[in-house]
Amino acid sequence: MSLPPLRIGVWAPVHGPRAALQDPAEPFNASWEHNRDTVLQAEALGYDATLVAQHTVNPHLPDHDQLEAWTASAALAALTSRIEIIAAIKPYLYHPVVLAKMALQIENISRGRFAFNLVNAWNRAEFEKAGIPFGEHDERYAYGREWITVVEKLIRGESVTHTGENFALTDYLLTPKDLHRARPRIYLGGESEPARALAADAADVFFINGQPLEDVTAFIADLRRRPRTLAPLSFGLAAFVIARETEREAQEEYQRLAALAARDASVRAAQAARTDPNVVMVKTFAKSERVGTNGGTAAGLVGSYDQVAERIRAFHAAGIELFMLQFQPLTVELARFAQEVFPRLGRAAPPRVELRQSQAG
Repeated sequence: MSLPPLRIGVWAPVHGPRAALQDPAEPFNASWEHNRDTVLQAEALGYDATLVAQHTVNPHLPDHDQLEAWTASAALAALTSRIEIIAAIKPYLYHPVVLAKMALQIENISRGRFAFNLVNAWNRAEFEKAGIPFGEHDERYAYGREWITVVEKLIRGESVTHTGENFALTDYLLTPKDLHRARPRIYLGGESEPARALAADAADVFFINGQPLEDVTAFIADLRRRPRTLAPLSFGLAAFVIARETEREAQEEYQRLAALAARDASVRAAQAARTDPNVVMVKTFAKSERVGTNGGTAAGLVGSYDQVAERIRAFHAAGIELFMLQFQPLTVELARFAQEVFPRLGRAAPPRVELRQSQAG
């Protein structure tokens, strides 16, 4: 069986650095200007996608800046020409009619390059402080299932009549419909049984948090066994990358970031107190030390350029199509990876581009 094309993406810096919050090489910057420049740089370097995480309040430092995902994604759609823009969405925050209308608008601004990533939330405080109900884990997935059922029909251009536990619509039709394809792509992440079941039923791409190859392979096998009416499910992987000329240099950088991340212990403890303890990914993250978010370096992309490329190829052979990567310091490492690892993956090395440094923040 031939492999799908390998795609490489980058997380937008919507709430500051991903590995350590007190890194002199990566001052805190969650501004629109920094996010804009990062995504434009990524597109110029040849990256295929960017993921814009959604939080109304910074999940690490609640008194620090947090980019708004959907207004930013609309602006990015207008400024870019090739890169896929994936905006995360938490169903409790938007009625499906409103969200579907926004998704179709950004899809048409981007000329068919928009997608959204359905997440069912873990930060209890983000909702409770706003007076928004925050159900228990399985309740959130039941809500998300009904929500995406309605949204999917609306973004397909169907006239929707629906009566359910949470929503009631009568002959609701959104225009203009998607002008470029049947509908925007739907991503979904999560490790619990409700997340996997919902992905099998409703998603186009299943996002897996950074984990060792054998665990990722088991995830993929489990999802592929499940009955499905849509086209075959694709898979993405989040991972933090540290790639250098030699393995020793990469490990030295890992130790630098790990030492800096240790200074954030009080921030991590406060974040843990705001987190739903039933979220399965939290239990997975506790299994090993790592740098970065969403599994970070647990995927093993720390080493020489050759080693990192070899590990990416192994994940690709196991079924991962899209690698959604994190770097720190972001601007420099984004370019380094493209220049050094892209050619080792059979991709053309990008032209040398001027590294853009935002003046904000």
